[in-house]
Amino acid sequence: MQLGALKFGTFTLKSGRLSPYFFNAGLLCSGPILYTVAQAYALILTTSTDTTTSSFPHFDVLFGPAYKGISFASTTSLVLHTHHNLTVGFAHDRKEAKDHGEGGILVGATIRDKNIIILDDVMTSGKAVRGSIDLVTREGGKMVGVVQMLDREEVGADGTSSTVKEVESIIGEGPGRVQSILRMRDLIQWLEKNGRSQELVAMKEYEEKYGLKT
Repeated sequence: MQLGALKFGTFTLKSGRLSPYFFNAGLLCSGPILYTVAQAYALILTTSTDTTTSSFPHFDVLFGPAYKGISFASTTSLVLHTHHNLTVGFAHDRKEAKDHGEGGILVGATIRDKNIIILDDVMTSGKAVRGSIDLVTREGGKMVGVVQMLDREEVGADGTSSTVKEVESIIGEGPGRVQSILRMRDLIQWLEKNGRSQELVAMKEYEEKYGLKT
């Protein structure tokens, strides 16, 4: 919130839903905040690949969807090396394929025949991450997981199951393949703790309408 990356108000999402909050990961753009974000991604990745609680199998490359995901994948691969002694590559896509030089739609480490984890910022309907999964698969990579910065914890396109479960069904191999650093419930708890009653009411109304029903 200090950076303006998280705002409360009324916002129209790509899905067409009117949301009481909006998250713009593009504003996480300084050295200190990128370092913090990369540490958080790395913690999720290393905790999830522990032999006793493995949600992700071995992974070779972090894929950052253009454009916001590029910095997350690159800085996280660096932190995995310096803090966790793990060597992984990173790759990202272009918005348009290049027809000269090295050509193609991808930049960075090769993904063919490699295990890939996508680092994303936030997904509501999951349309963008599905596009990234399709691209990775089309280019010969094997999808093994997704880590998002914020899980909005909303029902997916079918209006019943969660977007996370829908994406996990595409990846296959059971639950736990889509994880997050923060969740909508964390934002609600923060509002409660800090006495932000007006925003809290709007968030709870939105959660009631679009949130997961457990």
